[in-house]
Amino acid sequence: MNIGINLFLNVEMVLPMTRSLLLNRRRFLTLSTGLISAASLTSAYASPSHHLKVGIMSGEDEDIWRLVSQNAAKRGLNIETVTFSDYNAPNEALVEHDIDANAFQHRPFLDAQEKAHGYKITPVGDTYFQPIGLYSRKWHSIADLPQGARIGIPNDPSNEGRALRMLETLGLVKVPADSGLFPTALDITENPRNISVEELDAGVVGRSLPDLDAAIVNTDWARKAGIDIQKERIGVEGLQNNPYVNFISVNAADAQAEWVKPLVESFHQPNVRQIIQDIFHGTVAPAWS
Repeated sequence: MNIGINLFLNVEMVLPMTRSLLLNRRRFLTLSTGLISAASLTSAYASPSHHLKVGIMSGEDEDIWRLVSQNAAKRGLNIETVTFSDYNAPNEALVEHDIDANAFQHRPFLDAQEKAHGYKITPVGDTYFQPIGLYSRKWHSIADLPQGARIGIPNDPSNEGRALRMLETLGLVKVPADSGLFPTALDITENPRNISVEELDAGVVGRSLPDLDAAIVNTDWARKAGIDIQKERIGVEGLQNNPYVNFISVNAADAQAEWVKPLVESFHQPNVRQIIQDIFHGTVAPAWS
């Protein structure tokens, strides 16, 4: 009789303990599953997983790409910028796979590089438009330029052609339409003011401004040369239908790579638009809609 009672009591005591253990086990499994799921989500969005080297020109672009890199980290990209001071170097580095992308050039410059070197490079996203300007420290307007004025222009093929087309638009010279985007000073057919066009390295033409009547200078080089873009500019290039919009480039074989879209999206952000306007004080225009 006592044995039966004790057995009954033991069973009654064990059952609640068993139920409690089973309940705790379910809670543990549920909690563990939740933690595993949370860990999986964290690993998917936490640290950037794809490392990219992007070639840019030294100067203001470094500040812009610092912000782009922050945007890219949220999209799983770890961007390392590689700076250059020579316009010819970033494309060479790209085709040699020393970098994965670059952002410094426009279409006519790339066309000239591809023609000269056989590069296979593809633009994947516009960045900004830097209008070239005609600057002078001696004269206040184009009308003031004297007969025989000495005007410096960049001597690399794409920028020389661009400068001559601008001089044509300003009514100072004429070049044949069939010379396309790459005319040279030798192609000038009309020069009513007998202007002396002096071909200089892009990095030198701005610094030579004190010795010239005027010079056509790219915006970035104008800043590096200490030119006051607002006060010393007597002519500026228009944006409408302009082929000289800068873009991000990659090797043609990488054009459809999974990292290309998030890279471009990292640039095409409101905070990047704002920093471009702030850094260049409105003299450079973001080129994406």
